[in-house]
Amino acid sequence: MAKIVQVPARAVVSHVVNPVARFLLRIGITPNAVTIAGTVGVLGGAYLGAIGELFWGTWVVTACALTDVLDGTMARMRGGNGKFGALLDSSMDRIADGAVFGAVVYYMATEGNPYGGTIAALISLTAGQVVSYVKARAQSLGLNADVGIAERLERLLILGVGGLLGAAGLEWGLPAALWVLALLSVITVFQRLIHAARTEPAPAPESA
Repeated sequence: MAKIVQVPARAVVSHVVNPVARFLLRIGITPNAVTIAGTVGVLGGAYLGAIGELFWGTWVVTACALTDVLDGTMARMRGGNGKFGALLDSSMDRIADGAVFGAVVYYMATEGNPYGGTIAALISLTAGQVVSYVKARAQSLGLNADVGIAERLERLLILGVGGLLGAAGLEWGLPAALWVLALLSVITVFQRLIHAARTEPAPAPESA
């Protein structure tokens, strides 16, 4: 799934994101500022979703989540964003994801947990955090866990589709997307763990 999404994503970056990134850098806006602004926007969109404004909440979250691509492009254009920039970006991603799925949990609960959507949202929230943790922890240990059928972009896209279906009056739309997302997130956790295990170097034999 990730490879399918990456093809059109590269075209978007080339024709849309790159010019915007150059413009923002020219007027003195930093990648870190874009990261923080995008997170604030996601928090606003999450609030809209929590109070039942699924249509606007979905679009605001989607638009602001795209700043994750924009700040990365800006950082590459200016030759890197440093270790703190990477830490800030990762931290803001976790905050944004927690807010979005927390809002979905709240909304599903207030709607009476249709089709078990609250449970699916909780699984998605937990598994999504573990997906990110496994990759980061593996990298810190010198292992490779950069695989998975449902990375952050795919998870947000699936949730967005569910939000729009719910906004269109289809009660099953959001819960269905959440159950798909929960399953794919759990699969991704195991994909990353298995891949990391396979990349661990064999222990050196003890000398006689």
